[in-house]
Amino acid sequence: MNDHQLLRYSRHILLDDIGIEGQQRLLEAHALVIGAGGLGSPAALYLASGGIGRITLVDDDTVDLTNLQRQVMHTTERIGQPKVDSGRAALLAINPEIEVVALNERAGPERLLALARTATVVLDCSDNFATRHAVNRACVAAGVPLVSGAAIRFDGQLSVFDPRQPDAPCYACLFPEDSGFEDVACSTMGVFAPLVGIVGAVQAAEAMKLIAGVGEPLIGRLLMLDGKYMEWTGVKVARNVDCPVCARRYEV
Repeated sequence: MNDHQLLRYSRHILLDDIGIEGQQRLLEAHALVIGAGGLGSPAALYLASGGIGRITLVDDDTVDLTNLQRQVMHTTERIGQPKVDSGRAALLAINPEIEVVALNERAGPERLLALARTATVVLDCSDNFATRHAVNRACVAAGVPLVSGAAIRFDGQLSVFDPRQPDAPCYACLFPEDSGFEDVACSTMGVFAPLVGIVGAVQAAEAMKLIAGVGEPLIGRLLMLDGKYMEWTGVKVARNVDCPVCARRYEV
């Protein structure tokens, strides 16, 4: 770490739980961010400002006027641009010393697995169950921790799924694919702008904690936020020993 980096990240380095060694781990890490919208915006911005050395953004959408109410990586001038290109410009404007890879695509299962295998941590900032399950399967197969977030209306939720821990659940343990959950789009139901900022920022915090080895991540816990009353609720989540996604991984 050079003198410029020591100054840029000095407020992290002053924290005993991070210090120079923890910041170096952040600089050497690769965060894969699936989705460059409401959750991906604050998550990626904080990852960049905090010094994650390589960030890969994956999204196949373009910036729309309706996005600007909450997707803070994007600007009016970048309407019509691919979100990943707009996001890359925003991240490099904050921290030009990091590497940002912009993938303007909807990644399928094989592609997600290949990308997950290169990552230190994956952040699921998508907005539908199909993508969340596909990302979860890729992370389980690759043995890479997953930080999952969701937000709609005034309600948010977060959890961390770490396949490196045999007793940790995966996303499918909590939300089985055959459970009948229906996607609820913010385009029809709405979403409170600061809510995605709160959830996305916590996703970034959990990812950085995992990388730097700080504190206790949200593994085996689901954190839910009622944004109207600003009440947080946490519930424990156990691994499903019959989970079709992660059970085989731990068979002896």
